[in-house]
Amino acid sequence: MSAKPEFWTGAHALAFDDPEVARLYRFRPVYPPETFDVLAGLVVGPRIALDAGTGTGAIARDLASRVDRVDAVDPAAAMLAEARRLPNGNDPRIRWIHGPAETAPLRGPYGLITTGQSLHWMDWGTVLPRFATLLAPGARLAIVDDPEDPQPWAAELLPIVQRYSILRGYHQFTLIDALVERGLFVREAEIRTAPVPFSQTVDEYISSFHARSSLARHRIGDAATGAFDRELRALLGDRTTVDRAVTGRIVYGRPVAP
Repeated sequence: MSAKPEFWTGAHALAFDDPEVARLYRFRPVYPPETFDVLAGLVVGPRIALDAGTGTGAIARDLASRVDRVDAVDPAAAMLAEARRLPNGNDPRIRWIHGPAETAPLRGPYGLITTGQSLHWMDWGTVLPRFATLLAPGARLAIVDDPEDPQPWAAELLPIVQRYSILRGYHQFTLIDALVERGLFVREAEIRTAPVPFSQTVDEYISSFHARSSLARHRIGDAATGAFDRELRALLGDRTTVDRAVTGRIVYGRPVAP
């Protein structure tokens, strides 16, 4: 059984508790609207959801209108502060909770638990069994992400990212397979939404990289940030906008109780 990668542990997860990272997070791809219809259709029992590792509430803020309550929990105060400022962040159906999903005060049972691109940061051996005890009978955990097709310049971009990233030794590691292998998750199915195109300015596209743990400005420093931005601008040439397309991918199943 492969060990959890070092780049998903410790200080790397703490990078998100930074006001600038939280502010720039809006430039990362957003989930297609169809994603939330799929999630709402997965609710079983009470119309109450838990969004664990909510970040700036990308799931919670859209799911709230489809359920009676969303408990949105995250250990980063900066992310929660930004979530409250964003559209629907003041929805009374959302209960923002500051703390790690492993230990935060939570009020189940939940008809659905969701995680975005956050579960990899958590203590799997603690949080998956806890999710199992918090779910209503028959309810599920839905793991959501937003894959996008590589840009035409992806091959040239990779060495630039590797040169400035604070992460060393990064390698592909499939989260779902790791959870199944450890007996922590029983996978039932995967649903993908249709790709949704969107366009960003070059400045917004570059900023989206600094909303990552590996390239956050406060971690790599001002000099490296400036150099990274210049190299990426040079790679993009005379473009003024960047066209992207994002898909919603939902893998759902049952976390395993102790």
